[in-house]
Amino acid sequence: MITAPIPSDEEIRLQALRDLLLLDTPPEERFDRITRFAMNEFEVPIATVSFVDRDRQWFKSQFGLDSIETPRDVSFCGHAILERQTLVVPDALKDERFLDNPMVVGPPWVRFYAGAVLRMPWGPAVGTLCIMDRRPRQIDRLGLSILCSLRDLVVDELVRREEATS
Repeated sequence: MITAPIPSDEEIRLQALRDLLLLDTPPEERFDRITRFAMNEFEVPIATVSFVDRDRQWFKSQFGLDSIETPRDVSFCGHAILERQTLVVPDALKDERFLDNPMVVGPPWVRFYAGAVLRMPWGPAVGTLCIMDRRPRQIDRLGLSILCSLRDLVVDELVRREEATS
């Protein structure tokens, strides 16, 4: 397993995340609706809206997982926030970053991952909208487009809340 490097803008990114005032808040239907749609649209057992905090990955919305957070150093999303495009891992057992990851070799048995970065309009990546499966698979261009459109809805909700609290 390869732990994701820390982004060069980490302090700015963490401040943007804190400014959202969402960490450790209860689930909200506005996010759950998007996550549930993603899970159903892609026919996957797991979908989340994840925020990458300093030492953890925290789920604002999650379906198919037993926990509301995981350590950042084992998170797929910690890698995804470094990407400009959606991070797609067709088979985690064949990817050196994840092949012995506890989430791959144990519950929830992740094999496929696609994470669309939640990037605030002013730049920082605060998390992902991601889908996961317990079997290897691919995602085509249309699927990526749909996932990114759903990600844009999540970012719209984040911005709307940010504007309302400013």
